[in-house]
Parts: sequence; C-alpha cells; structure tokens
Amino acid sequence: MASIRHEIVIDASPDHIWDVIRDVGAVHERLLPGRVAGTRIEGDQRFLTFPDGHVIRELIVAIDDGARRLAYSVSEGARPPTEHHHASFEVRPEGDRAGRLIWTTDVLPHALEREIRIRVERGAIEMKQAIESAAH
Repeated sequence: MASIRHEIVIDASPDHIWDVIRDVGAVHERLLPGRVAGTRIEGDQRFLTFPDGHVIRELIVAIDDGARRLAYSVSEGARPPTEHHHASFEVRPEGDRAGRLIWTTDVLPHALEREIRIRVERGAIEMKQAIESAAH
C-alpha cells in the first residue's frame, strides 16, 4: 500500500485551520472553492461534486476535535479508481501564529502513488490559499 504524507504550513491560527477542515459540509465554500462545486452530507457520507459533474462519495470516519484530526475514506467515484483509500488531516500549531496541516493518504494499488502524491501536493497548496485568504 502506498502511504503519502504531505505537510504544509498555513499562515492562519490552528483553530481557524481546524474550523475549516472539520466543516465537512462546506468543502466547496471554505476548503477548495472552485475545485469542488458542491458538497452534500447524508449521515456519515459526504458527496463532493466537481465542476464537470463528477461525484465522489466519501465516508467521514472520524472528526476528533481534541486531536484536530479528520479521517475519511473515498468509497466511490475515485479518479483514478482505487482498491482502497483512507486519508486524514491533522492540524498542529506552528510557531506563534501559524498552523501545520498534515495530510496522510493510504491508497491501493501502490502504482497510484506518484499520481496521488502530485494531487495531494497541489490540493494542499489550494487549501492553503483558500484558508489564508479567509483568515486575513
């Protein structure tokens, strides 16, 4: 199984970063505006709709406010298709006025590692921009 870990420092308070990450129903507004066109929640399922109409179904596994950790799994609609996908976000303090976002993704097949790593790195930059814009 490929395990991809990416860290990025965001110029916003850890509380603000966590508030955006844990707001699982507002991905299209707060975390990835433009990249995600809509978010729908049904119980512990999250449906992300992309501008081209494609929908990904995710299971929200855990939202841990104490640890500032969100775990989720893509269960349907992954592009490229995966046999297994589980990911988590963690938010940690970074200095006096910033936070570190840690995004860990475990995926099968292992051959997808390079493509998923590129998407995670690009996605983290977009998240950083959206979070910093809203924080200032």
